[in-house]
Amino acid sequence: MGWAFLAAVTALVAAPFLTEACRPRVTDKQRAAATGQVADLPNGPTWFQWRGPKDGPVAVCVHGLTTPSFVWGPLADHLAGMGFRVLTYDLYGRGLSARPKGEQNSAFFNAQLAALLDHQGIRGQITLLGYSMGGAIATGFAAAHPDRVHQLCLIAPAGLGHDLGPVAQMAINHPSIGKWMMLGFYPRSLRRGLASERSLPSAIPDMVDLQIAESRKRGFAPAVLSSLRGIMDEDLALAHRAIHNAGIPTLAIWGETDDVIPLAGRERLTELNPEAHNVVIPGAGHPLAYTHVTEVAQALDTLHVTKDAAP
Repeated sequence: MGWAFLAAVTALVAAPFLTEACRPRVTDKQRAAATGQVADLPNGPTWFQWRGPKDGPVAVCVHGLTTPSFVWGPLADHLAGMGFRVLTYDLYGRGLSARPKGEQNSAFFNAQLAALLDHQGIRGQITLLGYSMGGAIATGFAAAHPDRVHQLCLIAPAGLGHDLGPVAQMAINHPSIGKWMMLGFYPRSLRRGLASERSLPSAIPDMVDLQIAESRKRGFAPAVLSSLRGIMDEDLALAHRAIHNAGIPTLAIWGETDDVIPLAGRERLTELNPEAHNVVIPGAGHPLAYTHVTEVAQALDTLHVTKDAAP
């Protein structure tokens, strides 16, 4: 009885780690087959893609916690149509980029973006856009490198308060068992939530299936956990004040019914950066970047397309 109980407990403890180890890796063959390019950066390969006129001012789009750069597809096309030369890329731990270990905090993501810009020879100022966690990354980068940012656009940005659900919160609050919980429960919990979004309108075909496929890749859940304990646990009040002090024009777009990044963030941003221009999309939830593309695109039309920001 004692040995059987011990074996059962061991199997229970080991199961999430074995499941993670059996998930498929992202391979160089997959990267080579995808439409885009790969930059060999210090922390590993970063997959990226360019759109728009080669002589246009550069706009860089940063995606969020769980959905790779394909989330920017329709909006990136709109920006390219405005005349921007648009760069999208997969953050480490997502999409076709590498899965390096380490704390995924602001410094970690700043280093990836700075290295990618240097790799591509982007020396001038950029228009920097961030969605969800990407908004936190964009905020941190603009505050750390104000000389490299011409204007900033934040869509449902993290960093001023969020609600990511009970599984994610428990994984953050209980470090000793957080990884076990994240590997064992988060991917399944995420897939259940995504399945409930199948009825939502989407400008990206098969969006839910693409997101579910992402959750089955090796390294995805550990990367999400590292980000939850890193950049998603950072309060970016000082960064927003720095952006205000640097005079970087800021556009913030919010979803009226967003229950992940609540509208209360708009009030905090206004306090920290009174010059920021806030736009609220009526009836939009957190997936507004692909469910309300027309409305978000109309807000993006207020961005300045200027040659002064060219590389």
